[in-house]
Amino acid sequence: QVQLVESGGGSVQAGGSLRLSCAPSRVTYNMAWFRQAPGKEREGVAAISRLGVTTAANSVKGRFTISKDNVNDTLYLQMNSLKPEDTAVYYCAADTRALEGWFSHSLKEYVYNYWGQGTQVTVSS
Repeated sequence: QVQLVESGGGSVQAGGSLRLSCAPSRVTYNMAWFRQAPGKEREGVAAISRLGVTTAANSVKGRFTISKDNVNDTLYLQMNSLKPEDTAVYYCAADTRALEGWFSHSLKEYVYNYWGQGTQVTVSS
C-alpha cells in the first residue's frame, strides 16, 4: 500500500503561482498530477517517470512544471501564470507496477494504481 499526501492547494488570483507537493509513504515508479474541474472528467496534467522523463498536457505546457525529489520521492507541481480555467481539485497519482510503454500512456488514469485525496486549487479572475 502507498499513501499519497498532497499539500499546497489554495486560492490565487489569475496570473499568480502555486506549488503543490505530494509525499508518498514509500518509493514508487512513475508519478503524475491529474485534475478534475466541476462537472468535468478527471484529466492528466503532467507526469514524471522514475528516471525523470516528463510529459505535460498541452493546456499547461510552458506554465506548469512537474518535478520530483529523488531523495524522498516527493512530487511537486509548480504552477505559474494560473488561469481561472485551472480551477479544479488536483490529485497526485503513483504507479508502482512500472507498466511497459508508460510514456505513451502517462496522462491516462489507468496507468496509476494509487491516488491522493486531492487538493483544491481556485483561481479567480
